[in-house]
Amino acid sequence: MAQVAAEQGTHEDGELKRVMGPGLLLLFIVGDILGTGVYALTGDVAAEVGGAAWAPFIVAFAIAMVTAFSYLELVTKYPQAAGAALYTHKAFGIHFLTFIVAFTVMCSGITSASTASRAFASNLAKGFGLDDENTTLIMLIALGFMAVVALVNLRGVGESVKANIVLTLVELSGLLLVIFVGFFAVFAGKGDFSRTMIFESPSDKSTFFAVTAATSLAFFAMVGFEDSVNMAEETKDPVRIFPKMMITGIGITGVIYVLVSLCAVAIVPVGDLAASDTPLVTVVERAAPGVPIKDLLPFISMFAVANSALINMLMASRLLYGMSRQEVLPHFLGRVHAHRQTPWAAIVFTTLLAFGLITYVSGASEDAVSALGGTTSLLLLGVFTIVNIVVLVLRRDPKPGDHFVTPSVLPVIGAICCFFLVLPFSGRPSEHYTIGGGLLALGVVLWALTWIANRGLRAKKTYFRDPDDLGGDGPVN
Repeated sequence: MAQVAAEQGTHEDGELKRVMGPGLLLLFIVGDILGTGVYALTGDVAAEVGGAAWAPFIVAFAIAMVTAFSYLELVTKYPQAAGAALYTHKAFGIHFLTFIVAFTVMCSGITSASTASRAFASNLAKGFGLDDENTTLIMLIALGFMAVVALVNLRGVGESVKANIVLTLVELSGLLLVIFVGFFAVFAGKGDFSRTMIFESPSDKSTFFAVTAATSLAFFAMVGFEDSVNMAEETKDPVRIFPKMMITGIGITGVIYVLVSLCAVAIVPVGDLAASDTPLVTVVERAAPGVPIKDLLPFISMFAVANSALINMLMASRLLYGMSRQEVLPHFLGRVHAHRQTPWAAIVFTTLLAFGLITYVSGASEDAVSALGGTTSLLLLGVFTIVNIVVLVLRRDPKPGDHFVTPSVLPVIGAICCFFLVLPFSGRPSEHYTIGGGLLALGVVLWALTWIANRGLRAKKTYFRDPDDLGGDGPVN
């Protein structure tokens, strides 16, 4: 992990440089959450609940906020990298469980990046006037885009706070454009706000299960806040500023998402919104026909989801590399390029997994973006269930100094809600379990092969020596 540490700007003594104050941390959190989810899945959420598309976003916001309180106690108590894997290891010390959490987080990054690649392909087709109904064309564009992401990843990408500021402002500008144009059109008589109060479930689900099914999709738009815990070692006084900035960041994005969903349903009938692969582009086209500004949104959307894909594949490959270096995955996955000093084997492996996911959902799913986005939320909701339990378990580990303490009832509520949304009867489609289960089964096979090689052939114990070396915690949108 030396190269990763070098890219993050370490001192000679191994400590990261603390460069992030409150403003930069807030922008990082907002930028991590904004992205693919709301740009790509607004129509799918509306398809589940009709005009009440704002309701699942509010529920997802509430669950994310409750879980964020658990992360805040943990990150201010243990201000180190590695996130959920580190907390799980400290709480239980079970190496296989630590592996499952770490590998699940890695898989969520791959499914998130695959979602972004499909959304990128749809927006590119829309922006350049191509046939966005041609599934083969969209799949080929998505695969080509993922290949470009892999090449950039292989070359080596040093993330910087300044770059994140620019990307965040671009992502935010697209959503503010939708809100501004949408409300202007509604007040000009081009929309029908009464549609936002109409609940419809085409699959004849009850209101409760329709909302929970839609929440499982909307939750994908809220993920990313958990990734900010990896910036704890680079944040000035994290104990003091992390709670304020994380709560503020989630609040800002929650408000933006609710406003976007209200505008979308008021401007575009639910059926048309659900049928569109680029729902927010459709909203702007209906709200401001003939106005050139609508032509900008597909490219803004492309920029937003491209950033999500790159960061997620960076995270996934580094996490896989870290697990290989910890000798809980095959050694070949830890190989580093001699000149670029990037984990080329892990990058190739994660890219091939993304290729397989994109190809599979293109042929097996009517809505590839929904399938991949829903799988991402499924994987992370499982991790969040564990994190909400871990925060209570680690109360037995007294830590000197002040740190944030969440009310005990919140982790209990968070664990119950996250676990419920993982269960099949929450209304989640079976394909989410098929994709997520297949990925985890692959991980367990890789772990078993490594265990056999180390214990059976070399009599060497396989375990996480230092979970801090894993790096990465979750996908960004």
